[in-house]
Amino acid sequence: MVADPRESVHRAVLAVWRVEQPRLITSLARMLRDVPLAEELTQDALVAALERWPATGVPEKPGAWLMATAKRRALDRLRRGKMLGRKHEMVARDLEAEEQAMPDLDSALDDDIGDELLRLIFTACHPLLSREARAALALRMICGLTTEEIARAFLVPDTTIAQRIVRAKRTLSASGLAYETPRGEERTARLSSVLEVVYLIFNEGYTAARGEDWLRPQLCDEALRMGRVLTAIAPREPEVQGLLALMELNASRTAARTTPAGEPILMFDQDRALWDQLQIRRGLRALERARDLGGADGFYALQAAIIACHARAATADDTDWSRIAGLYERLATVAPSPVVELNRAVAVGMARGPQAGLALIDRLAGEPALKGYHLLPSVRGDLLRKLGRFEEARAEFEAAAALAGNRREQDLLKRRAAEAGEAAQA
Repeated sequence: MVADPRESVHRAVLAVWRVEQPRLITSLARMLRDVPLAEELTQDALVAALERWPATGVPEKPGAWLMATAKRRALDRLRRGKMLGRKHEMVARDLEAEEQAMPDLDSALDDDIGDELLRLIFTACHPLLSREARAALALRMICGLTTEEIARAFLVPDTTIAQRIVRAKRTLSASGLAYETPRGEERTARLSSVLEVVYLIFNEGYTAARGEDWLRPQLCDEALRMGRVLTAIAPREPEVQGLLALMELNASRTAARTTPAGEPILMFDQDRALWDQLQIRRGLRALERARDLGGADGFYALQAAIIACHARAATADDTDWSRIAGLYERLATVAPSPVVELNRAVAVGMARGPQAGLALIDRLAGEPALKGYHLLPSVRGDLLRKLGRFEEARAEFEAAAALAGNRREQDLLKRRAAEAGEAAQA
């Protein structure tokens, strides 16, 4: 069967779009001083690409093409609307002045985003919005995550996230909020929400919720870049240091987490010689700074301390699981959640035996937030396998595979189910 060339171009457009969307919104918001309008015009540019590129082919610099298209549509919008306000007149003049130089200016879109993305996240994390709406808006509109990916991060239905985003856009539009760089106390008030956004961007890159690839390195790299910038902006904030430590330590394992074919490798099976020791040292230094600043019990610092236990262990058998279980217990008091309890159950199962871990898991069976969360049956399956209850383990792995949205993770869980089934027959 011959592949439809239009389908391949369509896939290429969406792949380019995923990379370029944050850059487009960032640049347009800076020029237009209007975040929701920037997002709308960015969507218009995508529609134009879907219409044009199947006939003309993907341009050499797709980001520049999309930016040029979005700018021209912005200028048309301002001209058609005959907006007489001083702000719109200034914006229109700026766009007209740039139009001749557009190719040179926009070629940068295909290189580095720079710090503008972080500034735009600060804008989206405005106190006018609820904490949940700030993060959802920034992740969807600015960082390009899908509604499904954001819903997975918050363990809520897709419709809940969609409603939050719609309400947040409406609030920003009604308030006339402009693109801005907050300072002093105003910036400090937004910092925790910005950290949450960066954290969730990293998590999606570290283990993708959907798609064909288990890792999305570009998201991890972008989150790390923003984390490093944040430590320069707020060097005395312990949770900034804690978040950077967490990301550095997790990212240090990247080279060992997949096979050359992209298949996941679980931590116990990873070649620790591939772990990046320089990145581990950077993470441990950031963790030490967080502790020195009085943030040892912070949400991010505690998670970083857990990952540090793995980083310090020369082999999987050397891992201090008792300490990890204790750290999860402390984390559960700082930020109680079913996911923290699920992770604590894993650590307890390693430290005190699978039966102890299973007892904790079974208490979580009725948690509404974990309904449909594939890691609950996955963890339960692993504990059952260790107890020799292979047929039950097989059923749990199959249930986890059916819930997982990432194809690589589905394949891994199906393999584990098949192995448990074989063991049950032996």
